[in-house]
Amino acid sequence: MTRLEDLPNIGTAIASDLRAIGIVTPEQLAKRDPLATYLALAKQMGHRHDPCALYTLLAVKEFLDHGDKLHWSKFAAQGKILLAAPATDNRE
Repeated sequence: MTRLEDLPNIGTAIASDLRAIGIVTPEQLAKRDPLATYLALAKQMGHRHDPCALYTLLAVKEFLDHGDKLHWSKFAAQGKILLAAPATDNRE
């Protein structure tokens, strides 16, 4: 895989957003925490992204770490827990 769009659940819009925060390859994304990436996207775009973006990042992390191609919606419960947790300074 050489392009972000080659990853499951990543389309042109989210790939473009990721590039805007300096993530241009799947290898770079693999090294990032999904919640920190989600928060960086919100900071860059000037607003909070739809929570589905976090679920997508969680699904991609699962794929990159374990090879499991799961639909992003499978990560909604996990994502909601992460979003409900108190903010910490070390997320980014």
